Amino acid sequence: MKNEVNKHTGNRKGGRPKSANKKGCLLGVKCTQEERQLIEEKSKLANLSISEYLRHMGLTGKIDRREKSLPPEVLQLMGTLNHSAANLNQIAKKRNGIEPLNAIDRAILQTLAGQFKQIVWDIKNYLQ
Repeated sequence: MKNEVNKHTGNRKGGRPKSANKKGCLLGVKCTQEERQLIEEKSKLANLSISEYLRHMGLTGKIDRREKSLPPEVLQLMGTLNHSAANLNQIAKKRNGIEPLNAIDRAILQTLAGQFKQIVWDIKNYLQ
């Protein structure tokens, strides 16, 4: 049984692939409790881990303050778009086949059209 599994997986283990630039060297830094709290706060403000923050500061002397995470509104919009795209894909697959659209599919299409209009309106308002 074990040999069958290895044939299918190519003797690879599952999980996350190994990084080409593995950071395996440890550098200990001594600091006071106040300095530690300040470093932790600054790393959170920069949306970086403490290691990333200290590495960037040590190598470049500055932190790029651009947001690495998206605002909740944008994440919600992306979720709605993904959901709508999946529904449209299912309806298009049905429509491209022989099966005609039924009343439920037409209702879903009308709902999706309304959602897209709302998304466009939300984007316009967000950008103003």
